[in-house]
Amino acid sequence: MKPWDGIIPEQEQRNYRAAGFGQKGGLGERPALLVIDVQYRTTGTKPMPFDEAIKEFPTSCGETAWGAVGNIARLASLFRARGWPILYPHVARKEGFDTGRLAAKVPALMTVAAKGYEFVAEIAPVAGDVLLPKKHPSAFFGTPLASYLIDLRADTLIVTGCTTSGCVRGSVVDAFAYNFRVVVPSDAVYDRSTVSHAVNLFDMSEKYADVMTTDECIAALSALPATRKP
Repeated sequence: MKPWDGIIPEQEQRNYRAAGFGQKGGLGERPALLVIDVQYRTTGTKPMPFDEAIKEFPTSCGETAWGAVGNIARLASLFRARGWPILYPHVARKEGFDTGRLAAKVPALMTVAAKGYEFVAEIAPVAGDVLLPKKHPSAFFGTPLASYLIDLRADTLIVTGCTTSGCVRGSVVDAFAYNFRVVVPSDAVYDRSTVSHAVNLFDMSEKYADVMTTDECIAALSALPATRKP
C-alpha cells in the first residue's frame, strides 16, 4: 500500500503510468540528509492529538509528527555512523522587517513562543551538522544550501521533516531542478492534513523524487559504500 492509495483514484494512477511518469531515479553514491523544520512549533513538546497540540503551538501538526520524528532519528543515526552530512534547514524567528506575505497568510507563525523554534531533542543537531536558517518554504531559496552541497559533493538528497505539502515539497522541487537525486521517506515527513500529505507524496513520486518507506530507504542506503565528509 502506498500512502496515496484510497485517496488518488486508481484510474488516475494508471493514467500516470500510461504517460510514463513515476520512474525510479535511484541513489547516487554521496547522500546528504535534510531535516526540515523539525522544531517544537511543528511537533509540540510531546505527542498530543491535533486539537490539544494546537493549544500549545497553533502551528503544530499534532501526534502525527512524532512517528516521523522517530524515523528521522533512525536515518540520522545511520548518517552519523557512515560519516555522511546532515543539514538542518529551519525557520528562524522573523523580525518585523522580514515577515513578508507570510504575516498576512499565516499570522499564527508570527506569535510562536521561543520554545517553538528549538529543535526536537530526539533529532537535534550535533557538532559537525550544518544549520541553515531560512525565511521561505524551499530550503534552497535565499540560503547557501546549494553551495554547501556542492562543497560536500553530494549527489543524493534524503528529504525529511515538514510539512509534506509545504517546505518539503518546495525543497524537493528545487533539489530536482538542481539535478540532485531525491528520496522522500514517506513516514519521515509529516503534515497537518492527511489528504494533503498523501496527494503531495504522490505528486512528488510521479515527477520529482523516489518515495519509499524509511525501512526501504535505510536498506538502500546501507548498500552504499561508507564515505567520510570531505
